[in-house]
Amino acid sequence: MHIAVLIPCYNEGLTINKVVNDFRKILPQATIYVYNNNSTDNTEQEAVNAGAIVRKETEQGKGIVVLRMFRDIDADYYLMVDGDDTYPAESALEMIDTIIKEDADMVIGDRLSNKTYLNENKRPFHNFGNLLVKKLINRFFNSKLSDIFSGYRLFSRRFVKNYSSMISGFELETDLSVYCLNYGFKIREVQVQYRDRPIGSVSKLNTIKDGYKVVRLFFNLYRLYKPLSFFSFISFILLIIGFALGILPIMDYIEYSYVYRVPTAIAAVSITIIAVLLFTCGLILDNISKFDKKNFKHTLLNYDENQKNKRSKTVDYP
Repeated sequence: MHIAVLIPCYNEGLTINKVVNDFRKILPQATIYVYNNNSTDNTEQEAVNAGAIVRKETEQGKGIVVLRMFRDIDADYYLMVDGDDTYPAESALEMIDTIIKEDADMVIGDRLSNKTYLNENKRPFHNFGNLLVKKLINRFFNSKLSDIFSGYRLFSRRFVKNYSSMISGFELETDLSVYCLNYGFKIREVQVQYRDRPIGSVSKLNTIKDGYKVVRLFFNLYRLYKPLSFFSFISFILLIIGFALGILPIMDYIEYSYVYRVPTAIAAVSITIIAVLLFTCGLILDNISKFDKKNFKHTLLNYDENQKNKRSKTVDYP
């Protein structure tokens, strides 16, 4: 069983050496990869000194780095972790045990259920953001995930080699979770102890900017994966507005046999037509979405069959 530890890094020179050494002790059989994403400190040298395989990605963004890791690296399981020393390496053993026993495609290191993130994190707005996005995703995708933003995740090869995305930044974790939910991959969670960054280590997250990107991403993914629900909701709101405006011209006609509020009548009819068109768009896009899921399941079946054939052709020599 080949395990690859994936550590995307940008200016983590203070902690990366410890992170690599911690995972080497816990997973001596694993191959540890550090992808340096234009760091301006000694991240690369510290990773080399710790014995990691170090590569460079010049296009900025965590999402871009991780997607390249998925593309470049071959393994049976992929353990993704941040290079800031906030996640315990010891939890990797339970995560590996879970993904094998449960035959899962993704195991998330859950920091929220045991409240260690709430106690350790010094940025209160992040706690609010975690709760908001978690509730939105669980509500609209009918799930029960506890931690959406965790950067500590274990993936099966099946998921990694069939994952695609246009995400470039810290919205990656949200996209990974929603992608799993939409296409029916099996997700499990393991509680992990979170610890805040050591003194001197600086977070690359911008609370307002990156928070806005995550919320915007959620609604884009909701529109993409649940188009009928998305457009039906907007259509329903517009219908209410259209009918509310339409009552006034109708009352004029009933009372005076003449429509005095012509602009209002035009606005009401226009809004109602737009509402009907949006609902129609939702129906069309929903069929396209279902067709996409059907094709993706077919792709997964072909992938599983190919992997099964490869294993059957493998000859083990004593």
